[in-house]
Amino acid sequence: MVKPTRVTNRIRALRFAHDEMTQAELAERIGVTRQTVIAIEQGRYSPSLEIAFQIAHVFKVPLEEVFHYPGSQEETT
Repeated sequence: MVKPTRVTNRIRALRFAHDEMTQAELAERIGVTRQTVIAIEQGRYSPSLEIAFQIAHVFKVPLEEVFHYPGSQEETT
């Protein structure tokens, strides 16, 4: 069984904020399968750093606006 990741994300919210982009559309734009996007959104899979940056680029936001890791700097300030 795959251990869920501690990394959380806002991909679903960002997709809907960008003309209700579908998971399939996002997957095509970053070069992965729809199943991969689903797994990332649901926190069952952590994307590679390259894929994470590609997702942020699609939404034109910094990486930190897409992904969050518990215990990051913003929680301690």
